[in-house]
Amino acid sequence: MLRVALAQLNPTVGGLGGNLHKLGDAYDAAEAAGCDIVAFPELSTIGYPPEDLVLKPGFVDDNLEVLSKFAERTRRCAAIIGFVDQDRDLYNAAAVCAGGEIVGKYHKRLLPNNTVFDEQRYFTAGSDSDPIELYLIGGVKVGVSICEDIWSPAGPVAEQAAAGAELNININGSPYAVSKGERRERMLATRAADAHCAIVYVNQVGGQDELVFDGGSLAFDHEGTLLARAPQFAESLTIVDVPVPPVYRKRLLDPRGRATQAMLPVVEVSNSPVVQSDSLAASMTERLDVDRELYDALVLGTRDYCFKNGFSDVVIGLSGGIDSSIIAAIAVDALGAEHVHGVSMPSRYSSDHSKSDAQQLADALEIEFRMISIEPAFSAYLDMLEPSFEDRQPVLTYENIQSRCRGQLLMALSNEFGWMVLTTGNKSEVAVGYFTIYGDSVGGYAAIKDVLKTRVYDLCRYVNRREGREIIPENVITKPPSAELRPDQRDDDSLPPYDVLDPILELYIEDDRTAGEIVELGHDEEMVRRVTRLVDIAEYKRRQCPPGVRVSRKAFGKDRRMPITSHYRG
Repeated sequence: MLRVALAQLNPTVGGLGGNLHKLGDAYDAAEAAGCDIVAFPELSTIGYPPEDLVLKPGFVDDNLEVLSKFAERTRRCAAIIGFVDQDRDLYNAAAVCAGGEIVGKYHKRLLPNNTVFDEQRYFTAGSDSDPIELYLIGGVKVGVSICEDIWSPAGPVAEQAAAGAELNININGSPYAVSKGERRERMLATRAADAHCAIVYVNQVGGQDELVFDGGSLAFDHEGTLLARAPQFAESLTIVDVPVPPVYRKRLLDPRGRATQAMLPVVEVSNSPVVQSDSLAASMTERLDVDRELYDALVLGTRDYCFKNGFSDVVIGLSGGIDSSIIAAIAVDALGAEHVHGVSMPSRYSSDHSKSDAQQLADALEIEFRMISIEPAFSAYLDMLEPSFEDRQPVLTYENIQSRCRGQLLMALSNEFGWMVLTTGNKSEVAVGYFTIYGDSVGGYAAIKDVLKTRVYDLCRYVNRREGREIIPENVITKPPSAELRPDQRDDDSLPPYDVLDPILELYIEDDRTAGEIVELGHDEEMVRRVTRLVDIAEYKRRQCPPGVRVSRKAFGKDRRMPITSHYRG
């Protein structure tokens, strides 16, 4: 029985001193609990992903200094910690530390270079010619791997298990996406059973720019049975006793019937496991349901973006609509009601119910609420532009002026009070360009930028269900969505209904289907051609929008990098 601590931490990219403090505190707690091993996330000395920071030689040197200081404080409990290693090249690496020393290193073999990952831009992969070692810890042969290494069925984890590893420690910076946790859990159970090797999977938690990491660290025994599951979206030190029976004889052949390779060299780290008087009860946090999981991801991403960038307060334009309502709820859960400021900015076209709905929401959330009419500014613009427009009827231009008046007011409050503006656009609107550039798109962070409109409604219902009362007014949820920039305006005057629009967007953006392929799946051709053209021509607008939390399989930004200038219409 090996006692292992899964140190699920929330590091800050570049915050080396603070990260070292977190690492040290978690190590001390693991040592005090009698653990044989404590494992930390991928690149935990510097935070993940560090991007071009690793191209600064001084930054890499400082990261090595953090590793050295951490190693010096280690005692009996072995620690596995992620860092950047260097010789002639840079490596995404893991160090095994114990007894005040770095006793071994491992270089990540499989470097992802898709979706949000650019690891081949920065790192060299560990090669087959590099020595791989197993570590004898508490009488158990332990292999080490990093994130992507475990996703390949024939990768380093299988290689190490076939050569004698009885436990594999896999350290991760694996970002959240809807339903990814279930796929990850199934994969790890399969990998443990196939390799007949216990697996401990430690994941980072927290927000970093557009990414949010869900934690949810896991431990499996050699048969693929789940032993422990850490909470999602929260730091934790999860301690688990991993049973390691003598299983190597069962691996005379690998699962595909091929002979095993020669034994790997074994570095002795500790041969004196702590004798545990009682086995720990397994920590088995339940997975969150789909609505709460998505909501908590948005809250954590927003909280960390604000706090890690020095913003204590946010300001939100409250229109009385569905999007600003869910943003306000997320902000309150992220920062506290006293740090959220709502502003209603009515115009001549604003309905009475929109103003009262905004007030009702602010009262329910107990946030500061103020009303600033944009009518004086809007009227002044009309007067100034009248000589230039002469007899023209610039309907869309006047709509956009109203939005820009509101953006100017929010930015004025931001400048004066140091509040960050949270923009309110959802993925459906951002996709088809249904927003005003330099208007409702201004701000520092777009919390629901990657959430389709139909899911926004689900989240609003979840908030009310969770609280057992009407936080978001029922009228906000049931009334037809409208920007209220002209009389009797509705979103579906300009766009298809969202229950028609969103499935097309999901296929086009997240599944990379062409317009022709979407039509073949049964969607109306005229509608598909219209929607996909709107997505394509809005690329230049999206490039000028603030970042937001990535929660889907493919988000705008790091994930989807389309050319602005493109005539392809597949």
